[in-house]
Amino acid sequence: MLPLPLIDTHTHFDVPEFDHDRLVLAKLAKQRGVQAVVLIGFLAERFDTLVQVQQQINQAAAEHPQALLAPGLHPFYIHEHTTEHLLKLEQLLKSQQVVAIGEIGLDTFTKEMKQPEVFARQQEFFSAQLELAQQYNLPVLLHIRRAHAETLALLKKHRFKQGGIAHAFGGGIQEAKAFIQMGFKLGVTGQVTNPNAKRLHQVIQAVGADHLVLETDCPDMTPLCCQQSHEHRTRNTPANLPFVLDSLASYLQQEKQALARQIWQNTCEALNLDWSYPHVTVI
Repeated sequence: MLPLPLIDTHTHFDVPEFDHDRLVLAKLAKQRGVQAVVLIGFLAERFDTLVQVQQQINQAAAEHPQALLAPGLHPFYIHEHTTEHLLKLEQLLKSQQVVAIGEIGLDTFTKEMKQPEVFARQQEFFSAQLELAQQYNLPVLLHIRRAHAETLALLKKHRFKQGGIAHAFGGGIQEAKAFIQMGFKLGVTGQVTNPNAKRLHQVIQAVGADHLVLETDCPDMTPLCCQQSHEHRTRNTPANLPFVLDSLASYLQQEKQALARQIWQNTCEALNLDWSYPHVTVI
């Protein structure tokens, strides 16, 4: 059987870690069935590079996955963002074909990020980007760490209807259902390959395949089977996405080909893509 068609909904394939072999890895990903990769933004100073990498990958469209843009201002870098960066983001939305705004959201993972003034600033930038998403009718790719209730509250306050993806979802079952009710899909990373990720496995089994999409979050979140060292992180790449599908199919007890087709449909719904599922020949 040919590799199953997949879309990597969350990559940082533009970072310098990939500068020396990005096109080689893009070709390998396509050979393994990855038809598209979403290039995620996180800092305004990297927006130009994001666009350049997209163009670089798309120049060899037959050999590489299609590269899609999702620029945004990441909450973890809140001290570096300015109102001018919001204007730069909006200019990018006007000048480029963008599939989503991301990754944006709220993060209270560290003591520093929990400080009231820091968290208030995160909420301010998250709100501003939600308003841009509403203005340009774009979904959003959510970064949420230890702030699920607050993220849901802001989405409800804005009456946000554009949906999107809750990236690398790490909440519980009730939180998962709340995001799904608001029109979001849940992003599943290589973390699903870890047998100790019991909370994630419970969420996956509770919500089912209809509400899930796949992502690598490369160069992070490397599937366990691809990890080459216990001491050091092995760089993740879009070519590892099939391992995420394999593990997800195992936990859902579902046949891989049917799951891949459902995940494709979910991804197209989340990103407003009018893409037919590619034909797969069974040998």
